[in-house]
Amino acid sequence: QVQLVESGGGLVQPGQSLRLSCLVSGFTFGRHAIAWFRQAAGKERVAVSCFSKTGGNSCYHYDVEGRFTTSKYETDRVVYLQMSSLNLKYTGVYYCARLKYDRCYNFGTDHGYDYWGLGTQVTVGF
Repeated sequence: QVQLVESGGGLVQPGQSLRLSCLVSGFTFGRHAIAWFRQAAGKERVAVSCFSKTGGNSCYHYDVEGRFTTSKYETDRVVYLQMSSLNLKYTGVYYCARLKYDRCYNFGTDHGYDYWGLGTQVTVGF
């Protein structure tokens, strides 16, 4: 059974950092790219980052480039999203999702994802 479980969300102050984790199970880790999405209240879901082991690369939304880093560790079966210099606009529910393909095709859309986690809330504020 394929599962993705996010953790690590919480309340942080502007300028601080936070690391999210996505624990995956039920499939061969290296055969699928894994992406992170953010959904702010009342807004559409936005692709934040994508990691492809096969492609050996990561993709980022222009708004988080240089602030966020995504990485994947085979042994732990965890995909991380390291977020730094957070500000209010990064508040939202963060989801990880499995792409059907082993590379980050169609990054920037939510097409091609077949499994999603339930999300973890990140709130940037005082």
